Amino acid sequence: MTDRSVVLLHGDDNVAVALRSLAQGDDVDVGGRRLGVLSDIPAGHKVATRDIASGANVCKYHQTIGIALRDISAGEHVHVHNVGMPEQHEQGQPQAGVVVQRVRAEGSDTFMGFERSDGQVGTRNFIGVIASVNCSASVCHAIADAFKGDALASLGNVDGVVPITHQSGCGMSSTGDGIALLRRTLVGYAKSPNFAGVLLVGLGCEVNQVEAMTDMLGPLGSCPVRTLVIQEEGGARETIGRGIAIVQELLDVANRATRTRVSASKLKLGLQCGGSDGYSGITANPALGVAVDLLVRNGGTAILSETPEIYGAEHLLTARAASSAVSGRLLEKLRWWERYAAAGGGELNNNPSPGNKAGGITTILEKSLGAVSKGGSTALSAVYDYAEPVHEPGLVFMDTPGYDPVSATGQIAGGANLVCFTTGRGSVFGSKPVPTIKVATTTGLFERMRSDMDFNSGPIVDGTLSVEEAGVQLFQLMLAVASGQRTCSEMNGIGDREFVPWMQGSVM
Repeated sequence: MTDRSVVLLHGDDNVAVALRSLAQGDDVDVGGRRLGVLSDIPAGHKVATRDIASGANVCKYHQTIGIALRDISAGEHVHVHNVGMPEQHEQGQPQAGVVVQRVRAEGSDTFMGFERSDGQVGTRNFIGVIASVNCSASVCHAIADAFKGDALASLGNVDGVVPITHQSGCGMSSTGDGIALLRRTLVGYAKSPNFAGVLLVGLGCEVNQVEAMTDMLGPLGSCPVRTLVIQEEGGARETIGRGIAIVQELLDVANRATRTRVSASKLKLGLQCGGSDGYSGITANPALGVAVDLLVRNGGTAILSETPEIYGAEHLLTARAASSAVSGRLLEKLRWWERYAAAGGGELNNNPSPGNKAGGITTILEKSLGAVSKGGSTALSAVYDYAEPVHEPGLVFMDTPGYDPVSATGQIAGGANLVCFTTGRGSVFGSKPVPTIKVATTTGLFERMRSDMDFNSGPIVDGTLSVEEAGVQLFQLMLAVASGQRTCSEMNGIGDREFVPWMQGSVM
C-alpha cells in the first residue's frame, strides 16, 4: 500500500509536506526511502527530507522558500522557528526580445448569460444602489432592504437589489490619486455587466459628487443609470421613498432580460486566495490554474492580482510575459509596493498571516509560489492598474493589495463577472453582484465548512483525483455558476457588505 503520509513536490526539494499529522518516532516514505520523524509535525507543515546546513536554501516547488536559521536535521519540523527570509530573492527581468506565444482561442464551451447592449455578458441580473459617499450609505441600504424577502418573488429573471456602500467620498482632496481611484472603482461597478440598472445616491455636499460619476459614465452603456441627491430630495425619508419607486421601475426593465447561450470567451474571472495553508499550492491553486488554462483556451480572461502576494514568485510571471513591456510593468508595480511598505515602516515579507503560519506556510516566498499557480501556464497578456477596465483576453494581472475584499473589489470594478476563491483555513467571502466560487484545499475543510465551500480539491491529496481532473471539474462548475447555479455564499446571503475599495490619499 502506498504511503500517503508526505508528498515530495520535486526531487531536488529538501522538504516534503505532511499529508497528515506526524508524530515523533513515525517512519514515513519519501521518494522510496524511509525517513524517521524527529518531532511532532502538523498536517500541511514541512519535514526536512535531508540535513540542511545553517544558511543553506530551503527548497519547495523546486524553488527557494527561505534559508535555514540553524542546522536542520532530516526528519525535523521545518517552519518559522528554523527558517527565515533570504537577504535577496530571485527576481524577474523584462524579457527583452522574447515574445511568449499566446494560447490560441479555439474552445467551444458556452454558458447561459445575460447579453448587454455594450457587448458584455452578465452572469447575474441585479439592480445596484450605489453610494457616492458614506453619508448616503444608510439610505442606500434602506432602499435595497425594501426588496428583501418575497418582494421580488414575481420577478423570475432578477437576482436582487444590491447596496454598494463604503466609508469614504468626503474629507478628502478633490484632486489626486485618492478621489480618482474611488471614482474609478465606483464607476466600474456601475458598468458591471451583472447590473441591469443602477441608482446612484449622494448626500449633496460631498467631495465625490454624483454628477462627477455620471460624467465618467458617459453615454449610458449596458444599463440605465438614475440618480438621487438627499439634500435635493428633502431628506432621508423622502429619498428612500423616491429611491424605492425608481428601483421598482428599474426592476421591471431588468425582468425583461433573459439568459441566452454565449461563448465562454465572455467570462472574466477574478482569481483570489485567502486563508491559505500548506496545501494551497498543492491542490486548490494548481487545480484553479488548470481551469484558467481551459478558460484562456476558450478566449476568456482570468485576472490574477494581490501584488504583495506574488512577491518572491514574480520571476515565474515575467518569464511568460507576452512582451518586455508587460514584464517591465509588473516589476514596476512590485517596486512601488516595496517603497509603499517602507514608507509605512513595514516590508513586503511581513506575510504570512498568523492563520497562514498555523496552516504550514513559513515565508512570503512560499506563499507567493503557491499563489501564482492560480494563474495556470499561459502567457501573461497585460498588467492593469487597480479597478482599470480589463479588455485584453487571456491571463492578465491587476495591481491590488493582498487583502481579499479590496482585491476582489478592484477585479469586479475592472469587469470580472465571476470570482474563484481558494482557501485552506476557510473563508465565507461573497461579492455581490458577482458570484464567488470557494475552493477548499482539503476534504477536512470541505466537510467542516460544507455550507460555505463550493468545490473540494482535497481528493488531490488523497490521491483519488489528479490536478488536471480537478481543474476540468472546476471549470465545468464555473460554467454552471455563470449560467445561474447559486454558490454557497449566495445561498447564505453573503455579499452585500464586501465592497471595499482601495483607499489612498490623505483623509482631511
